[in-house]
Amino acid sequence: MNIYIGNLSISTTEEALKTLFTPFGDIDSIKVIKDRFTGKSKGFGFIEMPSNSEADQAIKALNGNRIDGNHIKVRPADSGGKKRKKRTFRRKSY
Repeated sequence: MNIYIGNLSISTTEEALKTLFTPFGDIDSIKVIKDRFTGKSKGFGFIEMPSNSEADQAIKALNGNRIDGNHIKVRPADSGGKKRKKRTFRRKSY
């Protein structure tokens, strides 16, 4: 299961997230999203865990916890498959 972690501090590293999530089970990958030009954290990241039950336990236990001074948001990540179509508004011609 892919897990979204939001509201991360700029100083939060992948190692800090690994130590936070390791007690709940195995971790396949950790990715803190960084700005392309500055290299600083954008404040969110993703963790991939192979077991859905372990991932659910981690989400319930860690959502709202404080890490590096911020209360983090932990949720299942959106698969990104379906996106809503934007409605375009056109003027009616009379």
